[in-house]
Amino acid sequence: MSNQADNDTNWREKLTPEQFHICREKGTEPPFTGKYTDCTSPGIYHCACCGEALFASQHKFHSGCGWPSFSEPLNNTSLNEHEDHSHGMHRVEVTCSQCGAHLGHVFPDGPQPTGLRYCINSIALELEDKP
Repeated sequence: MSNQADNDTNWREKLTPEQFHICREKGTEPPFTGKYTDCTSPGIYHCACCGEALFASQHKFHSGCGWPSFSEPLNNTSLNEHEDHSHGMHRVEVTCSQCGAHLGHVFPDGPQPTGLRYCINSIALELEDKP
């Protein structure tokens, strides 16, 4: 078995089928269906695959796009960005820097001061609530 097949088997054992499709196969959850789309609880959002801290709730905003939106990552090392030309579009894919999980995309139409909108699949995240 190849390393990729071994890796896929390990992820399939750890993740739900929906998480595997989105995080490992670069899928997208339907808009306005994710558990964090309208969430306003304070805390830190972690990668659902490996637990890496990715976003802070104070950088979350309601963009109306149907997915949780953040204006910046938790730190400069938590995410990787990749050119994405799938589906006839030019986008910038965002992945977890630790495990490579597909999280969503970043767009240049967010609020100031960053001007960025990290549009992230809820299923790729786990919120660690902070009182």
